[in-house]
Amino acid sequence: MTQWGSCSLGERGYSPIEILRHFYGSSIYINTAEQIAGIPASWPGENLTIGSSGQKVRQLQQQLDAIATIYSAIPRVAPDGFYGPNTAAAVREFQSVFGLPQTGVADFATWYKISHIYVGVTRIAELV
Repeated sequence: MTQWGSCSLGERGYSPIEILRHFYGSSIYINTAEQIAGIPASWPGENLTIGSSGQKVRQLQQQLDAIATIYSAIPRVAPDGFYGPNTAAAVREFQSVFGLPQTGVADFATWYKISHIYVGVTRIAELV
């Protein structure tokens, strides 16, 4: 599909599905879902470190634990919602494995790298 070809069709009043069918044939369809699950949430807006607690810490722990099942150098961590020494050690090792500063603090860069790797290891971005 070319950008200019699709733009021209759009200017002629074609809907998005009609444009796709023009290029790929009439047998394609758009699949919809009522709810999308498993999408990682946004950074909490502040660094997570020893003493932090709550749902964002639990999410971080769940994602780290899933990653640790594939990257065995990263210690497994129980998702209890409390950022203690075990979570900090897992974050520090994650940072080491993925080339981030090894602080043990889940800052902006670490949060999004964890989310990125989590999506890859759990394959939530793939259609099944």
